[in-house]
Amino acid sequence: MGLGRDIAYGVGAAVTAPLWGYRLWRTGKWRSDWAGRFGDTRDRLASLDRSRPTVLLHAVSVGETNLVRGLVEALATETVDGAAVQVVVASTTNTGFARAEALYGDRHAVVRWPLDFSGAVKRFLGSVRPDLVAGVELEVWPNFVEQCAKRGVPFCVVNGRLSERSFRNYRKVNALVRSSFARITAAGVQTDAYAERFVALGTPGERVDVLDTMKWDTAKIEPAESVEGAAQLADELGLDRDRPLVVAGSTAPGEESRLIDGLVGDGNGEGPQLLIAPRKPEWFDAVAQHCEQRGLRFARRTMRRPCPGASVFLLDTIGELRMAYALADVCVVGRSFTGTLYGSDPMEPAGLGKPTVIGPWHSDFADTVAALERAGGIVVTDDPCGAARELLRNRAVGEELAAAGVGVIRQRQGATRRHAGMLMRQLEAVWPRK
Repeated sequence: MGLGRDIAYGVGAAVTAPLWGYRLWRTGKWRSDWAGRFGDTRDRLASLDRSRPTVLLHAVSVGETNLVRGLVEALATETVDGAAVQVVVASTTNTGFARAEALYGDRHAVVRWPLDFSGAVKRFLGSVRPDLVAGVELEVWPNFVEQCAKRGVPFCVVNGRLSERSFRNYRKVNALVRSSFARITAAGVQTDAYAERFVALGTPGERVDVLDTMKWDTAKIEPAESVEGAAQLADELGLDRDRPLVVAGSTAPGEESRLIDGLVGDGNGEGPQLLIAPRKPEWFDAVAQHCEQRGLRFARRTMRRPCPGASVFLLDTIGELRMAYALADVCVVGRSFTGTLYGSDPMEPAGLGKPTVIGPWHSDFADTVAALERAGGIVVTDDPCGAARELLRNRAVGEELAAAGVGVIRQRQGATRRHAGMLMRQLEAVWPRK
């Protein structure tokens, strides 16, 4: 099967090359670790102790990389038969890889996840030599899963998620993916619905456990004023701490202009300040261009200097959104207002005790939003500007909203510990190595 998949991958890559090639060139993503993508990780594994059990975690991008922080640290404190567990973190995207290095590089090995060509997978596994592999949410690559099975390496899924959209797509090619899902050793999933979908695609029911989502644990509950770096960010951007601030996080094209036009207006200082953090780096410049066309004073984070009198602030960096949310009076969660995308995670601003607004198109986070909305801990609306203005006018309503959101998060935390326990049971079954 590996050769057949390689041929299919190769044909698919050749046919679509003009599309993905242009996209890589336009966004600058062609500047990547291509050796790592083809399985060469030798220069990144010097710190590994081959006498210790090794867990490989695959976190695709920035979101998943942030998500597994607690899981990485929980596993790193475990032992099996007296041998301390060591963790290797793998990421796929350039931004995810950079974030993984920033979070884990001083304590754990960080590697690039390979393309799913059989040669790259064999080279990668032969170099890392994991005793257990865990994919975050849904990373069931056929050649990779098959090679793990051949080597006797358990392949697990943590924080498993199978949206209705993904499930429909997998059902269309069920004959091709069923063997991969059947090879999953253990799957910790977020909801009963996701569990049913994993089973329908071929994972034996006794290997699937509903453990809730680890994202509740990533929503660190703390006073916003204690978030490290937030005050410095405000000073360096030149925020007026006496004016209200709306922070729009993980936004998509179409949302930024709508928020700027609806909240800032002509930028005369009468409305709130607006800080925008687009979800992808390639979307940064379009926000700046819109401000320029409107004649608005705005500040870019990468300029590293304040812009007195600015009403719009562009967070064109990665990894500072939590600091921005900590400064907000109201938070708006993006990729949920255009009708073409599927939402972003509202837990971080809610955990900071901030009144939070999200749009109606949030299917990737439907369970999270539903739990918050049932408790009155989030506003779901297709009018983010109107909702933000109302929350700024009526601070008491905002405080009630924020308190309810924190309460939901506190009640739902603990999934990371359960996922760590699931992985440790699988690791103990195969260690020491035969």
